[in-house]
Amino acid sequence: MKWSFRAAAPHAVALSLGLFVTPALAQPSVAPPVPVEHTDPVYPEGRLAEGVEAHVELSLVVEKDGSVGTVDVVSSAGPEFDAAAVAAVRTWRFVPATRDGVPVRAKIRIPFHFAPGPHAPAVTHPLPPSAPAPLPSPPPSAAPPAVAPPAETPHEEAVEAVGTPVPHAVSEPGKPIEVHVQGRAAPSRAISDIRLRREALVAAPHATAADLLTPAPGIYVSHPEGEAVAQRIYLRGFDADHGQDVALSVGGLPLNQPSHIHGQGYADLSIVIPETVRSVRVLEGVYDPSQGDFAVAGSAEFDLGVSERGLRLSTSLGSWSTRRVLALWAPEGLPEETFAAAELRTTDGFGSGTRGAVSGGALAQYRFELPNHVVGLLHVAAHGARAGIAGVVREDDVDRGRVGFYDSYPDPSARSQSASTSREQVMLRIENVGEHGARTEASVWAYAADYRSRLNFTGYRERSRVNPEWTGRGDLVEQWNHDVALGGAARHHTPKVTFTSWLDASLELGLDSALHDIDQTQNLLEAPQNETWDRRVDATVRALDVGLFGDVALGFTRRVRLRAGARADFVGYDVDDRLGNFIPAFQQKTHIEGFRRTASGIAAGPRLSLEVVPLPWLTALAAYGEGYRSPQARQLEEGESAPFAKVRSYEAGLRAFHGDEFTVSAAAYETRLDTDLAFDAEEGRVERIGPTTRRGLVLHAESAAAPGFYASASATYVHATLDAPPSATPDDPTPAYREGELLPYVPPVVVRTDASYGQRLFAAHGAPVEGRAGFGTSFLSPRPLPHGQQAPPVFVADVSLSVRRTFVEAALAVTNLLDAEYADTAYSFVSSWHPGQVPSSLPARHLAAAAPRSFTFTLSLFL
Repeated sequence: MKWSFRAAAPHAVALSLGLFVTPALAQPSVAPPVPVEHTDPVYPEGRLAEGVEAHVELSLVVEKDGSVGTVDVVSSAGPEFDAAAVAAVRTWRFVPATRDGVPVRAKIRIPFHFAPGPHAPAVTHPLPPSAPAPLPSPPPSAAPPAVAPPAETPHEEAVEAVGTPVPHAVSEPGKPIEVHVQGRAAPSRAISDIRLRREALVAAPHATAADLLTPAPGIYVSHPEGEAVAQRIYLRGFDADHGQDVALSVGGLPLNQPSHIHGQGYADLSIVIPETVRSVRVLEGVYDPSQGDFAVAGSAEFDLGVSERGLRLSTSLGSWSTRRVLALWAPEGLPEETFAAAELRTTDGFGSGTRGAVSGGALAQYRFELPNHVVGLLHVAAHGARAGIAGVVREDDVDRGRVGFYDSYPDPSARSQSASTSREQVMLRIENVGEHGARTEASVWAYAADYRSRLNFTGYRERSRVNPEWTGRGDLVEQWNHDVALGGAARHHTPKVTFTSWLDASLELGLDSALHDIDQTQNLLEAPQNETWDRRVDATVRALDVGLFGDVALGFTRRVRLRAGARADFVGYDVDDRLGNFIPAFQQKTHIEGFRRTASGIAAGPRLSLEVVPLPWLTALAAYGEGYRSPQARQLEEGESAPFAKVRSYEAGLRAFHGDEFTVSAAAYETRLDTDLAFDAEEGRVERIGPTTRRGLVLHAESAAAPGFYASASATYVHATLDAPPSATPDDPTPAYREGELLPYVPPVVVRTDASYGQRLFAAHGAPVEGRAGFGTSFLSPRPLPHGQQAPPVFVADVSLSVRRTFVEAALAVTNLLDAEYADTAYSFVSSWHPGQVPSSLPARHLAAAAPRSFTFTLSLFL
């Protein structure tokens, strides 16, 4: 069998696979196994710039049914190359070996040669005259398809097919059937274009999919509002709250929800089961034309796939009666993208007992092949959760002993805080890989998401707008958001055109669109009966977003590559604001409340990146991009041109490699945003504060210097300031923010380390016992808060230990190892939690406690 793939500058890689059989299997009465389903390995992306050659040889057992059994590394080239070869060969299917026509198990050796640059065409050895009759050709449905881009880099030119399969050949004794593959990876869009591979994701304990983002430079993730409210993400000097400044997606399906009642761009990663995540692409900054709405600080795309095939059953027991059950099925012989998983989780929560939660979810994918080298992927997922919320406590009340650090106020309004969420989503993606690097992709998706929360940040300060005489009944804010969305995307990458020996070019065109139907309300409730005593929001929003982009890649020799692109988005809104034109109780009623309006706008901007490779081990990258965040629809007036939040970002840096030992990168950046957002405690959501500027430095290092070892470390510094203060209003005559002050909630310094090491410990009853240890640490410098306050620094360490023998694994994870008492998130605002006292108008520091030290024991069976 032969595929022909053409490499294109600047980074070309080639893999040569030889399937060797022993002389014993070459006897006339014995026929060797023949591969009929073939997944090509991916050259380790972090090694492309080095241009190194590597050789990996595997020994594997082909079972009687043609599936792949045991796989061992006979000759290693380092963990990255070994993992690439093993991951690929586990998906292969064979016509089994036969002896006198009867299928038998066979042990074969497969060498993988990873090499840069073009190579000679593959050679297949003809059937020797003395050989037996040829094996039956596999049915057309079993023929290996042309190779599609590997899923861990879904938007990169990773492997591009230009040929067609030819029939298998049976090798001569001792000679291989060769399959030559060539491909290339497109240059990164920026130095801060990071791909977190599986070894980075599992180095330290990560309880949720959101926590998998933390190995990326400058990212810190917190969960201040409990398990049923989306995570809070800090990235590159942005307090992205629940997703407002980070575009999050799963395989191209967007998770951010526009005009959400709790926060613009709300995105909950709980729908992703951590064990199904194969890699994460984190692009810090807005430099890729495919990045759309909410890619202000950057974007993160989760690639799903399961490399270890079979059935996995896991049960976990942890602190505070935490229980989790996981079932993960990855059918043997099918691609990594095909799997099904389900999980259930319950916990009593730490502290006062108000943090109890229950959740469940299911996630499934199926990758299939169609005629004419078309590959499809069906994705289905659902998740639901309900949790109690302890809320915030004033720091001065903790200091005086009025309330415990991990407790909530003994007050009906505080004890009634909770959240409930659900989301169901489906996506179908079709991809065709043509000749000379041509690639076409189309997808359609839909989701339905519900959110309801009851939160009290300020105690007893609110007064009813409906009846101003109603006051002091508790500031329990109920928010409800229902979003049904339908969308799709398409893109086409043209074949590479070579003009001269030093110039080539390719073009990518794409579009994406989304239609949302959103219903939302916000009321004040009086606990414990949850009686509504004020109405703040009652609206229906219909939103349409259509984005178009183009991207030209120019290769000037193998050392210089320029990417120039642009993106434009149209956003239109129809808002039925049923509480618009509100009539205060003291005014005479002259009309019926309500304000229906439409608004629209266009956001456009360029995206540029220049890559220079002066030395095989050194890459320099400079990038510029303009992006946007769509507005909260309810804030728009009739016919208004939608005031997008415009972002402009610059970055320049270097990335250096040294064999298998380490990769180091350094970058400097600046990001300007013309309208920023900050959390408003009284409304329980984010509000506008004005233009901001962020300037920072990023250092990042990774190492895989020995088999089984992985380590990474990053340090980010940012100087984030408010360029202009928000205007005073009758409701807020003295805004909390002043010109030139540091942005609230943003830690100037974030340091993160991850490391793990695994090896064979000993043999027990003839089977190897393998052990693994890992740890992760996060440090946040003191964070500025509104009203001149400051939050103390944070240092957290997590560790994990695991032991596995064949199909049984036992693991222990310890989070917050040092039992640090720290705030998951700190705030500064005015509150009054003692109804019998005269309320103070002075702002005070508040905190939402993070979990103390916790233990989780997990037992897994791999069947």
